[in-house]
Amino acid sequence: MNTAAWPAHRAVAHLPGSLPMGGVVPDTPIHAFETPAEALALRPDRGLVPTRHDIELGGLLAFEIRGLLAADEADAIVAASERFGYREEAPGIATPPGMRLNKSVHWVADRSLSGPLFERMAHLLPPAIDGLRLHPRLSERINMYRYDDGDVFNRHVDGDWPGFGLSPDRRSMLQWPGLRSCLTMLLYLNGPDDGVQGGQTRLYRPDGSAHDVTPAKGSALFFRHGMGPGSVLHVGCPVRGDVPKYVARINVLYEAG
Repeated sequence: MNTAAWPAHRAVAHLPGSLPMGGVVPDTPIHAFETPAEALALRPDRGLVPTRHDIELGGLLAFEIRGLLAADEADAIVAASERFGYREEAPGIATPPGMRLNKSVHWVADRSLSGPLFERMAHLLPPAIDGLRLHPRLSERINMYRYDDGDVFNRHVDGDWPGFGLSPDRRSMLQWPGLRSCLTMLLYLNGPDDGVQGGQTRLYRPDGSAHDVTPAKGSALFFRHGMGPGSVLHVGCPVRGDVPKYVARINVLYEAG
């Protein structure tokens, strides 16, 4: 893609960022484009037919939705993330030393990306969880990770988050009131067909057995998160070789009925 097609970008928030082996970097940026990036606008006429595939996880909630993005759409998200620039530290993420051994960049997407993405899969998402109903928008704060050779995200559970979006003047990140996330969405932006070696997401059942999900470009893995008993313990398995794995964590939001 011609770099002239990308608008300029700015930091819209700064938060303390945790380093992989311990320590905190103050004022780690969260980014956004100064104007909507045309390359990230998802069109409704791509002919995709997303399908849901439930994962047997001993009663815990986990499933895949395949066919969410076309290959060029996934490539555009990767290109955007590289323009913002990956860092060792992750803003607003607190992980103990040695847990998150990868690179991170957080940014706030436009509705032209998050809106069509939600519409493609809304009918496949749980309409309610724990008495909360599905909110009709995804959080627009995207936490992206790049796994280079040897990188891993060791065993952990994901915390829940509020929703976030851009202010009307696009200069700051705003928190949306009254919403909490119940599901992690891991959107895979490349996979073995692109040369990625390793990098499976390993999900653990309550009995300690595991199910591995192989990244597939344009597909997404969903699972319950938060600090409750239904949260899914998981690992981002090591990546090997010269091709990095790219994945975007997006939060699926729920609200009181």
